[in-house]
Amino acid sequence: MYKTFLATLTAAALSAGAVAAAPAAGEEPRDAASLNAIRSQFGRLMTLANKHDFEPLHGMFWQSPSALLVAKSAIPSEGNWAAFWGNEAVDRKLHDIGSSGPVVLEPDYAKLKVVGLTRDIAESYVPMNITVSYAGQDGTARPFLMIINWLRVGEDWKVASEIILPVPPAPAAKG
Repeated sequence: MYKTFLATLTAAALSAGAVAAAPAAGEEPRDAASLNAIRSQFGRLMTLANKHDFEPLHGMFWQSPSALLVAKSAIPSEGNWAAFWGNEAVDRKLHDIGSSGPVVLEPDYAKLKVVGLTRDIAESYVPMNITVSYAGQDGTARPFLMIINWLRVGEDWKVASEIILPVPPAPAAKG
């Protein structure tokens, strides 16, 4: 009986802590300064990516086997687009893409949106054009969406996941 009571009390305390950490509906969990810091980090990420500066790019990612990059795959068995988990896989993919030739990321900063999800997690969204010759792409600028989940690690914001999605062409008008 005592063990059941203790387990119930522990579960209640943990769930109360989770509720206390979540912001109220409609309340922004991050202040403007934090969101601006993430916008600044995003700009730095784009600068480093366009310079193919791999070592500082590595440092911008959360150092975890759960770090994620979703990008174009060059290996047919992975499918056209694939998930690359962990820092070694992310580093290798970024190096492969960046070493394939010119890569230019041109985000539409006017449409960059950064929102706090919790006190330690934020998300950014931006449409962009990417010019790349990797994995059969022809080096023509094409539209993409980039969605990044940011994780606060100490005082820094790190990329926990970066999802790059191609924007499909508009369907042909029926006429």
